[in-house]
Amino acid sequence: MKNYEYITPCHFGLEAVLKREINDLGYEITNVDNGKVSFTGGIEACARANMFLRTTERVLLKVASFKAETFDELFENTKAVSWEEYIPKDGKFWVTKASSINSKLFSPSDIQSIIKKAIVERMKSVYKIDWFEESGNSYPLRVTIMKDEVTISIDTSGESLHRRGYRKLTSKAPITETLAAALLMLTPWNKDRILVDPFCGSGTIPIEAALLGARIAPGINRSFLAETWDNLFPDSIWVEAREEARSLQLTEVEMNIQGYDIDGEIIKAARQNARLAGVDHMIHFQQKGVSELSSSKKYGFILTNPPYGERIEEQENLPHLYKEIGRVFGALDTWSYYIITGYDEAEKYIGRKADKNRKIYNGMMKTYFYQFMGPKPPKQKSL
Repeated sequence: MKNYEYITPCHFGLEAVLKREINDLGYEITNVDNGKVSFTGGIEACARANMFLRTTERVLLKVASFKAETFDELFENTKAVSWEEYIPKDGKFWVTKASSINSKLFSPSDIQSIIKKAIVERMKSVYKIDWFEESGNSYPLRVTIMKDEVTISIDTSGESLHRRGYRKLTSKAPITETLAAALLMLTPWNKDRILVDPFCGSGTIPIEAALLGARIAPGINRSFLAETWDNLFPDSIWVEAREEARSLQLTEVEMNIQGYDIDGEIIKAARQNARLAGVDHMIHFQQKGVSELSSSKKYGFILTNPPYGERIEEQENLPHLYKEIGRVFGALDTWSYYIITGYDEAEKYIGRKADKNRKIYNGMMKTYFYQFMGPKPPKQKSL
């Protein structure tokens, strides 16, 4: 069976989490770079990666890699690729995104048009036609040029994988599903431990926790662009990936996951999103502010994304808010709490230095993942 190389992009700073996910699927990592992890696998890897990976934005099928310092080299090297092995005669293809870093070729629009032209010339010579109607399935291309090294790939996912299909209603500054899943996987939380998000917004962190705890594949309720590529991937690989996903789900599982927000309308949205994800019975949502948070339970987890003053008028409230976070969370003295925020003075006002602090780029915004560890629960004595 032919092996392909796949490229999976992720948030900067979360490459290790994605690498672990790919290893757990049983595939060999070929490269780990800033914001992406590459691996090899057969045709079934495309379906399984799209279905099961929680922390990547998309699965790209790598087609070619070569050096190009001039537009002539870009054209000729692109034209030399066997595009007919990937794109059928009626395929619709275009360069949906081009990026260039530290390279002599740096104009995205020129890169896009030259690559399109080179592929057309290749396919004209192979298919013996002068005009392509592009009336068939879509094959969107992505191009990156790093230090004059060009990589061309085809996007197999289509819509970004953070779109699981459940989040119809969102709060003002939502955290993405892929980022929420990655943060959960950076903690020791498991389905047997209580988890609270006191700034839950539209419910993404609690919902992703429920999906993770119940072993529900993130892609189970959506489709992927490469499902239409019958010239490359047979229907059977998608059927098998969905059957595998269904077989792994835990149908009888109880979890103590709670989400709070001060905005009642947002809580309604969170409940609706949880219903769409099929996990509403696993999560308790309630309208209340962080100052009301308390629990008699021991050794719980808090994972949250509190406001961090993206607008200037909100910034003056941050010292008071983070002091209140420190007071309330500190009273839960056996709990561990994990906070992702763009507020760089969070530790100062929380009143405690984080045990770990990880920088994560949420898009272009630098955020801090502060990890405050509580004591480990005592081991239960075996009978």
